[in-house]
Amino acid sequence: MSWLIVKYLLTAGVVVLVSEFAKRSDKLGGLIAALPMITFLTLIWLYVEQQPTQKIANHAWYTFWYVVPTLPMFLAFPFLLPRIGFWPTMGASVVITIVCFVIFATIVKRFGIDLL
Repeated sequence: MSWLIVKYLLTAGVVVLVSEFAKRSDKLGGLIAALPMITFLTLIWLYVEQQPTQKIANHAWYTFWYVVPTLPMFLAFPFLLPRIGFWPTMGASVVITIVCFVIFATIVKRFGIDLL
């Protein structure tokens, strides 16, 4: 149980750290947020918890493919935010991501990559 608490605290600490950097510098906050810190932490947690190597490798593999369809949302967000407000922009971002994911998953399935 104490290991689980350590995992939560370290992972939450990363999110807080990124938001604190973002308050001070848009560019630095964006750079740090773009780093795959959560993925690295997840890979570390899987390794420390003695998960099979294939499971760890699969996590990295699927993370790559799942990141690609999220990228359009990062372009739409700053465009939509001043026009429709924060919460509607968040909702639109979710919809954009889901639509892009479904389209992307359909395309890559033709190449033998099954994301759904």
